Amino acid sequence: MTPPDEEVLEGGNVADQVVRAGRTVRKPWRPSSGSVAALLRYLRDHGYAYAPDAFGRDGRGRQVLGYAPGTVADRMDPLTPRELHRLGAAVRRLHDLTAAYRPDREPVWEVAVPHEREELVCHNDLAPWNLVRDGDTWTFIDWDGAGPGTRMGDLGYAAHGFVPLHAGGDPERDAPRLRALADGYGCDRAQRRELPDAVLRRVRGMYDLLVEGARTGRQPWARLHAQGHADHWGPAAEYVARHRRVWLAALLAP
Repeated sequence: MTPPDEEVLEGGNVADQVVRAGRTVRKPWRPSSGSVAALLRYLRDHGYAYAPDAFGRDGRGRQVLGYAPGTVADRMDPLTPRELHRLGAAVRRLHDLTAAYRPDREPVWEVAVPHEREELVCHNDLAPWNLVRDGDTWTFIDWDGAGPGTRMGDLGYAAHGFVPLHAGGDPERDAPRLRALADGYGCDRAQRRELPDAVLRRVRGMYDLLVEGARTGRQPWARLHAQGHADHWGPAAEYVARHRRVWLAALLAP
C-alpha cells in the first residue's frame, strides 16, 4: 500500500513502482543505482541542467532522485525543428561530459542492448517518454539503463523517438527533422555518415531484445513483448532500413 504522503507516478515500462514524495522521486534500488547516482551527481556538478539530482537511498532502500515537474514529451506535440536542434545540443553536451567521466570506483551498468563499441557513457533511452518539459526547462529522466556506448548510437535512439522515425512516417518529411537534430549535435561528416545505420542498429536491437525475452521468459522483456511492444519496434526497424539512404543524403547535403 502506498503511504498517504506518496503519489504513484504513471508511465515507465521497466521499473517497479515509482512514486513522488514531495520534491523527490523514489524508485527501486537496482544493481546499477549507485553508479547511476554517481554519474548524475557528476553531471549536475558540471552544470548539466538536463539531468535530475540524485540523493542516494531512503530508509526503505529506494533510489531518491529530484522530482522534475512538467509534462512528459510523449504527451505533447512533436518537437519543432528548432527544438530538435536544441535536443541535439543537449545530447552533445551530455556526451562531451561523459567522455571525460572517470568514476571513483568500478561502475556497475545495466545496458539492455549493448552497443557495438564503447566510446563513452550514454543515457541509452533518450526518448519522448523520458523527457519532462516544463516551459523552457527540460529534464531527461530514467537513467537506470545508462552505460557504455557510442555517440551516434545514443543520438540515433533519440532520433527514432523524437524525429520520429516510425513505420507509417514520411521519409521526406523526416529528413530535415533528422538534419536539425544532427546539426544541433554538431555532427561531423563521419558522424553524419554513421547516424542512419546507428538508428537502425538501436531500433533493431530493441526488437531483438523483446523477441529474445519472449523466447526465454526474461523479464521485463517477455512481459513487454506480450503487451505488443515488438509490434512497434519490428516495423520501425523495417522503416529505417528502407529509408536510411534518403536521410543520409539529407545529412550530407551542403
